[in-house]
Order: sequence, then structure tokens, then C-alpha cells
Amino acid sequence: MRIALFTETFLPKLDGIVTRLSHTIDHLQRHGDQVLVVAPDGGITEYKGAKVYPVSGFPLPLYPELKLAVPRPAIGQALEEFQPDIIHVVNPAVLGLAGLFYGKVLKIPLVASYHTHLPQYLQHYGLGMLEGLLWELLKAGHNQAQLNLCTSTAMMQELTARGIARVELWQRGVDTESFHPELTCPQMRSHLSQGHPESPLLLYVGRLSAEKEIERIKPVLEAIPEARLALVGDGPHRQALEQYFAGTPTHFVGYLTGKELGSAFASADAFIFPSRTETLGLVLLEAMAAGCPVVAAGCGGITDIVVSGVNGYLFDPADEFGAISATQRLLEQRQERETIRKNARLEAERWGWAAATQQLQRYYTMVSPQRSAVLLR
Repeated sequence: MRIALFTETFLPKLDGIVTRLSHTIDHLQRHGDQVLVVAPDGGITEYKGAKVYPVSGFPLPLYPELKLAVPRPAIGQALEEFQPDIIHVVNPAVLGLAGLFYGKVLKIPLVASYHTHLPQYLQHYGLGMLEGLLWELLKAGHNQAQLNLCTSTAMMQELTARGIARVELWQRGVDTESFHPELTCPQMRSHLSQGHPESPLLLYVGRLSAEKEIERIKPVLEAIPEARLALVGDGPHRQALEQYFAGTPTHFVGYLTGKELGSAFASADAFIFPSRTETLGLVLLEAMAAGCPVVAAGCGGITDIVVSGVNGYLFDPADEFGAISATQRLLEQRQERETIRKNARLEAERWGWAAATQQLQRYYTMVSPQRSAVLLR
């Protein structure tokens, strides 16, 4: 099958969406499918055998790491040359609108997927009054597609309640080789804790942006005076966070990738994740695969992954002491913590990228009459 994939974000940017797309493209290409990626220009023209069609753009004012790529007519020519069986639009916002448009004009089956809970993000950027309008725009865009994919049951329910039709679940996936408990490393622990490996080590991995609510980790750190905090990642909120965490034992590590990132997860005592805007929380699965116990806000897609007291801890995001008590219990109960580590790894082992991609291929076949006809011959 030939798949044209429109995405608002791609390599070299690093985030959960790019991680999912990278593994998906890799598995699709390996199994004989051909992928054309239409994405903001990041200097990449090929990935794992898939052609990347770069579209020039400019940095998003509120989030300079993201490029706003404006559709142009040449995209239509690239699609006609590629002759896709399916157009898959990831988070249709700006560039994705071209995918929706050409899907209709060229009569190519459309699949859309929802990965970023943009309406909730607005609250964190002082734009909450636009939430209703954004939902209407999202509904209009997604309802152009024959199928809308979500990465958690919570998001399926949310989108359905908002009037978005034909919603299905695209199952989660994680790289259980790159993230593994055996990657624990004394040197990495010393690096993350700034030379205090004997101290309890709290970890956050992800974008340093307002919607992640990283400030809510500070009371946890203050309630456990001997603990250290490592923030792995970068983003537009970093300078504000550096000021907010000034005077605390917090290390702004910057980006880590590959085995280094796996080692960071495996070497920490607890992964603290206060975000209330997650459609899935892929980074939680990566922590669990590495055997790092998770303490996370019990809302959104996170509740699909973490069973509190079994493979991690969930806290009520409305309870200002919830994260503190959950983290204290995790650090104090050594035997329970080891059980949670093992259970977290077992849960992650259920979700390989190969199975998630096979499920996606079945969805593609379902909405593509031409492909279905070929398979039935």
C-alpha cells in the first residue's frame, strides 16, 4: 500500500508524536508498504526508505520549536506523482489541511489521527476563550476523514462527545529494547543527580512547555528534602522553569536520546508526570519499559496505561498533596517499589510497535476499497 502521511511535526524534532511516527514508518516500509511523509522542513528528505517532502515554514510564536508549514500547490503535484492509496493526516491543523483538501479533490481515502489535546493547551497560554472555536474547527477537519484514530479510550470518548465521528483506537506501542531495566547505570545516575547518586532521584522526561505543568513537581521535591530532580528535555518554558526551580536540587539535563535516554529512565527511582493534557503519554510507557516506577496525574490517556498500586501510582490532579504522598510512599516502600518495577516492565512488554503498526495496516485496508479488492483476489 502507498501511504501519504501529513504531519505538523517530524524529525529532527523529538516528541511522542515523532517517536510514534518514526516507528510506524519503519515498520510500514519494512513490510513492503511505501510512505511519503509531508512535513515541515527539517533538513530531512528520507527516513527508513520513505521519502520526506519538506514544506517550508516559520517558527510558531508561542512554541518556537514547532514550525508552522503553510500548504502550497506543489504538494498536489507530489501526491499525483506518488499515487497514494491512503492519505493519513496526523493532527490536522495547518499543513494537515492540505491532506484533507487533496484527499477530497483526488478522491483518496482519508484517515486522521488525534495525538495532541490542543483545546486544553489553550488554557496554559491564556487563550482559553478560544477553546469552543477550536473544537468546532477540529470537528470540521476530522469529520472529513473516513476514520479517526485516537491513542487512548479517554480521547475516544472525548472526541465522540465533541461530535467527531467514526472514532477508533490506535493501540499504544513502545520500544522494549531501547528502554529496558538492564540499562541502569551508576554513571548516568551520578550525572542526573549532579554527583549525589545516593539520594532519591526523581525524573521528568518530555517537553519543557507550559501545558506539561512541570511546576507541580516542585512541592514534591520540597517535601522530600534529600531528593534530587532531573528534568530531561527542552522547550519554550525552560527559562521560566529555571527561575522557578532556582535554589532547589534540580538538574536541567537537556535532550537525551537512544541508549542514554533508556539509561536515564532505568537509573531513576521515580518518574514524576503531572501533565493533565495527555492523549496517551508515550513517555510513561518508555519509563515503565525501563522499570522506572511512575507517579502520574490520573486523567486523560494515562489511565489506560497505569493501574495505581499495581504498575505505578496515580494521583488526583485536584489534590495538591496527591503527588507528594504517592511519591513518598513509592520511595519508602522498597519491596512494593520493586514489585511495581517488575509489573511496569511486564505491562510495557505487551505493547510492541509491530503489533500497533499491523493494527494500523488493518485500518488502512478497511477504508481503502482498492486495497481491499487486491487482497481479496
